Amino acid sequence: MAKILSVDDSKVIREMVKAVLSAEGHEVTTANDGVEGLEAARNNQFDLILTDINMPNMNGISLVSKLRRMPAYLHTPIVMITTDNSDYKKSKSKTMGATGWLQKPFDPARLIQATKKLLG
Repeated sequence: MAKILSVDDSKVIREMVKAVLSAEGHEVTTANDGVEGLEAARNNQFDLILTDINMPNMNGISLVSKLRRMPAYLHTPIVMITTDNSDYKKSKSKTMGATGWLQKPFDPARLIQATKKLLG
């Protein structure tokens, strides 16, 4: 199955994403913030990246921007998973290269459905 990176400063969300997607057969790596997420992306090749927006050290929008500058991640699906529902941040995320958006709290079935759609 797919290698997925989940970046979120909330341990509960990281664990939930990992549990849900691991049960679907995916290999899930987690990171606490954008800095850790970027480091993980440099050291591994992921098929899908899920990231929060509001995190310490490096936010999700900056992470997306940096990932999109790496040849290995030009076409990798990147989904924002966040409680933030501002149109500005949605627009900024999309401009930086985010593929999609999931609102927290999210239904695990919806996460599975989105993952299947993005991975083909």
